[in-house]
Amino acid sequence: MTDPLAAERLVPPTPGQLRRLLASERLRPRKALSQNFLTDPSVLDAIVQAAELTPGDRIVEVGPGLGVLTRRLLGAGAQVLAVELDARLAAYLRRELGSVERFELIEADALALHPRDCFPGEPFKLVANIPYHITSPLLHAFLEGERPPELTVLLVQAEVAERVAAPPGRMSYLSVFVQNVASAELLERVPAAAFEPAPEVDSAILRLRRRPTPIVAPGPARERLHRVVQAGFRQRRKQLHNGLGRELRLAPDELAGALAGCGIDPERRPQTLSVEEWACLATALAPIPDRAPDPPGATT
Repeated sequence: MTDPLAAERLVPPTPGQLRRLLASERLRPRKALSQNFLTDPSVLDAIVQAAELTPGDRIVEVGPGLGVLTRRLLGAGAQVLAVELDARLAAYLRRELGSVERFELIEADALALHPRDCFPGEPFKLVANIPYHITSPLLHAFLEGERPPELTVLLVQAEVAERVAAPPGRMSYLSVFVQNVASAELLERVPAAAFEPAPEVDSAILRLRRRPTPIVAPGPARERLHRVVQAGFRQRRKQLHNGLGRELRLAPDELAGALAGCGIDPERRPQTLSVEEWACLATALAPIPDRAPDPPGATT
């Protein structure tokens, strides 16, 4: 049997080769699962470089597909826990990479996988060309708990990467949520032509480096932060003194005092606030009148 990590097998198939491979395996890309396979070797190189791999690193890869990135990660000496939902692709990966000791495959929905079950008690990295339709819930699933990845490198839609890494002035709920836990960098834009089949939008490599200490720790304080930020972005076109007061049912003098205490002009709009300013405001507004919480990712 050919070495699954031989040099020639670390090179991704060309679009034509990939189409023939899919045909021979009786596979068809499933649009509902955002299955767009990466065929550009320079993008693979950029992802691996961004992951700052050293031999023995523990990697969770979501949506490995045909294992193109998986082989590169294994070739760099990493231990790879691959999570694949598609049973057909999971069977292919078992046949192709099952003999590699540092490879483990879980056939499951990554959103049902708790980060505490990934390499229990050990640090790990999340590196993947993820199904784009699960980007926001996946970030919530992996960043929200006590053990977020020490480094996350994802190939995602360019628009989403820009939103996550946005500075104050262009912030959103998603950028505040992520940047509370990690610093965010958009490293490189990737054209749609780098995939087969080509998606309808361009992509980007997003890197998240976990903060040594989150700005707001998990628990009631973070739940309050999320609630205040979500309330703000439901009224993103309104000035804070109008939008927050309406969404959180706060008395004008109560909200004015909290904004003043944090040095925030009440006429600013939600997208202009930094994570630190949101954290200060959430603390200053405690306790907040009861209201049914939104599901994670409801406001991006």
